Amino acid sequence: MDSDEQRRVLDPEHDTDALKALTHPLRIRLLGLLRQDGPATASELAARTGESSASTSYHLRVLAKYAFIAEAEHRDGRERRWRARHTVTSWSNEAMESSEAGRAFVSLSRRRQLEHLETSLARHEADMAAGRFGQEWVEPSGISDLMPRLTAGSLTELWDTIARKLEELTARDAQDPRAEHVMLLTAGLPLAPHDREDADRENAS
Repeated sequence: MDSDEQRRVLDPEHDTDALKALTHPLRIRLLGLLRQDGPATASELAARTGESSASTSYHLRVLAKYAFIAEAEHRDGRERRWRARHTVTSWSNEAMESSEAGRAFVSLSRRRQLEHLETSLARHEADMAAGRFGQEWVEPSGISDLMPRLTAGSLTELWDTIARKLEELTARDAQDPRAEHVMLLTAGLPLAPHDREDADRENAS
């Protein structure tokens, strides 16, 4: 799952233009659709996003310029089909913090992930109501909002553990016909106590 061929790692120092190219809500959405649903044409993506074919075509070419996507095998010679070159985009938060472009990209990406969760929840509920999945999916499906107390080191360890286990399970289920795409969103966001926020406001006044 985490091989070089499947993971695009962004470096804010060397990928400045690629970062700027991806800091666009529609481009992030188009890349996500290609990763989730597989190869598609500009017209097909226009229908899914409510954009014009001219707009999706332009933004797809920008994504291709910076190696996020590539041409896929064509069904016919009339229109290009595009595919995602990687299954995931990753970066170092610490490295991204060093530049304004990096911070803007991370902020936009996180908000896009929240939008993805909302649309995925609606799609999941519709799929379950329509009987597109069996009863075995009812119990494991869900969203959790736990608030554990952890050190920065423990949170890092938790991320590493999740990544290793996910890689193991994805490899195990790769050829299992019962496997389905699962929208898995994880978040680890430290929150300061309210009394510390109040103190910061007093110090700033």
